[in-house]
Amino acid sequence: MTTSDASAPPPGAGERADALAERLFGATIGTLELFGVHLGVQLGLYRWLARSGAMTAGELATVAGIDERYGREWLEQQAVAGILAVDDQAAPVAERRFSLPEGHAAVLADPEHPAHAAPFAAMVVGIAGALPAVVDAYRSGTGVPYVRYGIDFCDGQAAINRPAFTHELADWLAAAPDLHSRLAADPPARVADLGCGQGWSTLALAAAYPKAAVDGIDLDQASIDAANRHAAGHPAAGRVSFSVRDAGQLAPSGPYDLVCIFEALHDMAAPVEVLAAAGSALAPGGAVLVADERVAGTFTAPGDEVERMMYGWSISHCLPASRESQPSAALGTVLRESTVGDLAAAARFSSVEVLPVDNLFFRFYVLRA
Repeated sequence: MTTSDASAPPPGAGERADALAERLFGATIGTLELFGVHLGVQLGLYRWLARSGAMTAGELATVAGIDERYGREWLEQQAVAGILAVDDQAAPVAERRFSLPEGHAAVLADPEHPAHAAPFAAMVVGIAGALPAVVDAYRSGTGVPYVRYGIDFCDGQAAINRPAFTHELADWLAAAPDLHSRLAADPPARVADLGCGQGWSTLALAAAYPKAAVDGIDLDQASIDAANRHAAGHPAAGRVSFSVRDAGQLAPSGPYDLVCIFEALHDMAAPVEVLAAAGSALAPGGAVLVADERVAGTFTAPGDEVERMMYGWSISHCLPASRESQPSAALGTVLRESTVGDLAAAARFSSVEVLPVDNLFFRFYVLRA
C-alpha cells in the first residue's frame, strides 16, 4: 500500500526555514562561482586554457601575465567547482595540471557559440557594483542611470545576446514571410535597429540581408563606441551605421521598411512614444518588429526559472534604469504579451501578430499600422 503525496502533511515552519536557508546557501555558492567565471573571462584565463590545453599554475600565470599564487587559487577553485578538470590532484602543488573539460570551452571562451553563457557573470558583477544606488532608488522612488551599472554589465548584456543574434536572427524574420521577402528584394530595404546596444543585432541584420542598409541607434555612447569597433572589418560594415540619438529623431532619417526593437522595449521610460515614433518612420507597408521577454501570460507564483530570472533582472536593473528618466512607464523586465498589445494600441498600431518562433527567452511581435 502506498501513500499519495496529497495525503502527506504540509511542511511545517521548521522545514520551510531549512529549505529556504539551503536554497540561499546554494545561491551564494552560485554567485561566488560567477565571480570566478568573471575573473577567468576578464583575465583571459579560459582563452589560454582553450588554446593551450592542460597547464600548471605557473604556466598559466606566465602566459596570462598574472600572479602565480592568485592563479593557483583560481585554478583550484575552478576545479573544486567542477568547471575545470585536474589531471592528478595528488600531484605536488606546482605540478598539478588543469584543463577545460570537453564542451566547457564553448560556454566560457567562444563568444559566438549558442551555449556561451559566461556573460551572465559580467551582468551580475555590474549589478553588484550598482546595488548601493539601487537601494537608494528604492527609498527615493527615483531611478539609476544605465551608466551606473558600468562597462561589465554593458559588455555582458551585449555578449549574452550575441550568439542568438548571430545564428538565429534570420530564422526569426523568416517567420514573417512578407518582411523576409521585403528585406531580401530590390530596391534595397532600409532597417532601423532601435536600442541596438553594442551592435550585434545590427550587424546580424545586415549579414542576413546583403542588400539592406541598417541603422543602429542607441542612447548610450559607450555602447555605440563598442558597436563601431565591432563593425570594423565586418563584411557588412559598409551597410551599417551607428548613432547616438533617441527615437524622436527617427522619422527624419526614414522611411524604413522595418524598425526593430530587440529586448529593449521594457527598458524604455516612454514605450508608447517610442513605438509611435517608430510607426511614423515606416515606409508604406512597413512594420515594427519587437522581441522581448518570453514570460508567462499572467502573474503566477511560484514561477518557473525563466520567470524567476526575468524578475531578478527587473528588481535590480531594468526597472531602476527605466525610472531614471521621468515620467516613466516603469514597465520592468516582465513584459507580458497583453502589455505589448496595450502599448501597440496606444501607439495607434492596428494589429499585433505574435510570430511562431520557438525560443526559450524571447517572444516576437510584428506591429503594423
